[in-house]
Parts: sequence; C-alpha cells; structure tokens
Amino acid sequence: MDRFVIERDIPGIGAMSSDELCGASNTSNAALAKLAPEVQWEHSYVADNKTFCIYLAKDETAINKHAELSGFPANKITRIAGMIDPTTGK
Repeated sequence: MDRFVIERDIPGIGAMSSDELCGASNTSNAALAKLAPEVQWEHSYVADNKTFCIYLAKDETAINKHAELSGFPANKITRIAGMIDPTTGK
C-alpha cells in the first residue's frame, strides 16, 4: 500500500471540542471498517479550517470511497514519495 496525505477543507474544525473530534473520529472509523483492508488511517493534523490526514491505501479510489462513506471531503490527495526527518542528515 502507498502512503497519502489528504487535505480536507472542514470549516471550523480547529475550534471543535474533544467530544466533537471524538465523534468525527468514530465516523471515520466506521467508514474505514467497511473498506478494510484497502485503506488505513494513521493520524491527522487539525488546523483552523482544514485537516491533513495521513493514510495508507491501495489507491486514490479507496480514499475517495472513504470520503464518500464518511462525509468528509478529500479536497486534495497526494501520494507520498518518501520521508525524511532530522536523522536523514549527517
């Protein structure tokens, strides 16, 4: 499976309470359960009006199916070609 970053435009998500974010997570998990093993959610970064979600998926079609089932938009899907971090340097 490939790793993807999914940008989701969700107005006001950065102001959601812990309970609201828990509900959003549960909604996503229910959609993922229907699509397993084609797509897996690793984690998401929440900003003011957007999330950046890191997924493992068979292909972009699987991510779009998740968006359809969950009701969360997949405004931009980008396949991740590789990863670097501070330990990559010498």
